This record gives sequence, structure tokens and C-alpha cells, in this order.
Amino acid sequence: MSGEARELTLAELEAGLAHVYGSPRDAGTLDMIVRRPRSEEREVLEVARLDPDEGLVGDRWAARLPLRFEQQITLMNSRVIALVAQDRARWALAGDQLYVDMDLSTNNMPTGTRLAVGGAVVEVSAKPHLGCGKFRARYGFDAVRFVNSPRVSDLRLRGINARILSAGDVRVGDTIRKIAVVE
Repeated sequence: MSGEARELTLAELEAGLAHVYGSPRDAGTLDMIVRRPRSEEREVLEVARLDPDEGLVGDRWAARLPLRFEQQITLMNSRVIALVAQDRARWALAGDQLYVDMDLSTNNMPTGTRLAVGGAVVEVSAKPHLGCGKFRARYGFDAVRFVNSPRVSDLRLRGINARILSAGDVRVGDTIRKIAVVE
């Protein structure tokens, strides 16, 4: 999963925004599930269990005490990671658990938005999810500038944090849809 790819420039990344803007608003698709059993390890799964007490079952975040409920799971727009990573084999390096083809912007999914994915329900957290040093090392300096740009911060290009409200299994190909906004 550590395949090499040319780092895109900020201009090249920004040129891909039109495709990101086309992300579905109300119902999208779960494109990839990634579990991180240990630091720097990734398992791409077809099916996973989301649990309010454990997060994504088997993920290393569950080992952190106490589990931070506002960031039990992270979701990233699959159109953004496809642009940044350039190769699907490199998506998992971002470190998120769910990659979804859906508009994760603040306008479309304000804090408190509830999403049904597979048999689970998750709620969008207020805690921002930003590109970090690991993201930079894997995708380049301009990729971090791109996902953290104040100019497009409302798009949440780096993704969102969420907490799990009800347990359930999720599968690649499942529909993810907005079910409520709780303020």
C-alpha cells in the first residue's frame, strides 16, 4: 500500500475541485473501509462493524483510553482522496476508516447531521479533521495545503470526524444517506 506516485501541485489539485463539487448531497456510496490494527498498518475490508463503544471494531483507536467520542470514526470524500492519492491502492494511507462518495461540506452536513450507512448510524462531530504531518509525508506539501486551505475549508476536503450512535455492519457499496440534522 505504499506505492509511489508523483505529488500533485496545488494548481493540479485545485483543478480537480469541479469533480469534488459534483459529490452526491443526500445519498452516496461507501467506496472503501480501512481498519488500522496498529500504527502504520492498514487492512482494506469489504465488511466491518461500527460500535458506539469500540468505534470500528478492531481499529487501533479503540485501544486509546478514553475513546474520544467526537472522533470515533473518520470519513473522507472518495473523490478527494482519489485526486490526492492518484491510485486507489494509496487511499488507505490517508488513515481514515470510511471513504464515501458524498458531499461532506459544512453546508451539506453541519455538526449534528446523522447518517445511515449500512446498519449503523453516525453523527457528524464539530471536531475538525485536518491534514497532518503523516498526510504530508504520504501525499506531499501541496496536498496538505489543498485539504487545509481556508479558501475551501467549508468543503472539509480532509474529511470529517463522527461518533457512532448505533451499531451495525457496513459493507463496501452500501448507501450512505442523511437521515436527520440535530442541532
